[in-house]
Amino acid sequence: MRVLTTPQEAFERVTGFDYQPYYAEVPDQDGGTLRMSYVDEGPRQGPVVLLLHGEPSWSFLYRKVVPVLTGAGIRAVAPDLVGFGRSDKPADPADHSYARHVEWVRSLAFDVLDLRGVTLVGQDWGGLIGLRLLAEHPERFAGAVAANTGMPTGDRDMPEVWWRFRRTVEKAENLDVGRLVEGGCARPVAEEVRAAYDAPFPDESHKAGPRVMPTLVPTSPDDPATEANRAAWRALAASRIPLLTAFGDSDPITGAMGPVLRGKVPGAEGQNHTTLENAGHFLQEDVGAELGEVVAEFVRRIHG
Repeated sequence: MRVLTTPQEAFERVTGFDYQPYYAEVPDQDGGTLRMSYVDEGPRQGPVVLLLHGEPSWSFLYRKVVPVLTGAGIRAVAPDLVGFGRSDKPADPADHSYARHVEWVRSLAFDVLDLRGVTLVGQDWGGLIGLRLLAEHPERFAGAVAANTGMPTGDRDMPEVWWRFRRTVEKAENLDVGRLVEGGCARPVAEEVRAAYDAPFPDESHKAGPRVMPTLVPTSPDDPATEANRAAWRALAASRIPLLTAFGDSDPITGAMGPVLRGKVPGAEGQNHTTLENAGHFLQEDVGAELGEVVAEFVRRIHG
């Protein structure tokens, strides 16, 4: 496996995200190891929230959420997915798969950090990965927040706006990551924020992760990930783990997935839903502090 690492100097101009990055090695599932980066803030003995970002962002996305959580006495752990942020970047798209990304996060969260009583916050691919972990390792979780995400099986077609996004990512000669994030926001994004999303990808060779992730979303019933996702849905349907759906009101990509989660997961019944106003797909960017308050209150309810 050929692996690239973004030079540290690429992050020196990132502002508003001064948290210390930590690093850990996880098996690459090909006989070697990969280095994953993560932010770990707040009291180590407090309830822990696992913040999983999606495509094509990195833990910087949670910079407005983390201080709200730590201010409420909550430990906030925000990894960079393999291929993103400060984490190692397998250069061959074939080295990425849905199953591998699930296992990479599992290894970091459970084998390395030994997180227990976790409240998941998963947005976009953070939900596709995190909901699988919740279903497959329920003993590790106290609850979950699904934020503009779902867990496709390929039995339903994705919306046309998502297909347009996939075609853009696949065909763009120069993939403009900062612009992609801005396009998924309901509010203007400052130039320095766009630059921060670009920082992990100094050239096209580092962008295999962002380019390949849309192709790993199950879009047909015979997709390699379909059976595992179906099994995860069955496990969640039999679970009573509390699940809160927190969706932006301006996200055409995942808006339809909220009712699906609430209809299939018993722990999402009742009042476990909130709609965040003026929030697009990247609701952490649009209304990060508000999302942080929603998550903090949910954690308080879970832990009494």
